[in-house]
Parts: sequence; C-alpha cells; structure tokens
Amino acid sequence: MQRPTTRSQRGEDFIAEVERVVERLSDFPEHGKPYLAGTRRMLLARFPYSVVYLSDADSIQIVAIAHHRRKPGYWRTRM
Repeated sequence: MQRPTTRSQRGEDFIAEVERVVERLSDFPEHGKPYLAGTRRMLLARFPYSVVYLSDADSIQIVAIAHHRRKPGYWRTRM
C-alpha cells in the first residue's frame, strides 16, 4: 500500500521536475515547442505547468513557470 503524499513531498517533487526540465533544456534548447511572443515552452510531466523560455546560441532565459489554467501570456510583461 502506498503512503499518501505530503504537501512538502509534493513540493519537492515539483521542484525536482522543474529542475529536470531546465537541465534538459540547457542541453537541448530547441526541444521545447514554439510558443507566444518568440518564446518556447516545455511541459512538466506530472504537473499542469510549463517552463516558458527564450534561447539563443549561448543561453536560455526562463521567463515563467506558467500554470496551464492561468490566462495564456500573463507573463509577457516580464520580457
């Protein structure tokens, strides 16, 4: 029988998933799909969030960790 997940464990799982996606993007920046305003995004596996980012030849810039139910593009003022 599986133990119920605590809130702190769920938070740790979320952080680990974001770190996994960011690491993958740092290795393969073109892996994310084209998105809004010249950005790209990659979906998290277990959570309703996306990593929205800009990339160039030398770096990636995380613009938002965006929830899927929030208004699309709410983060555009950050650019």
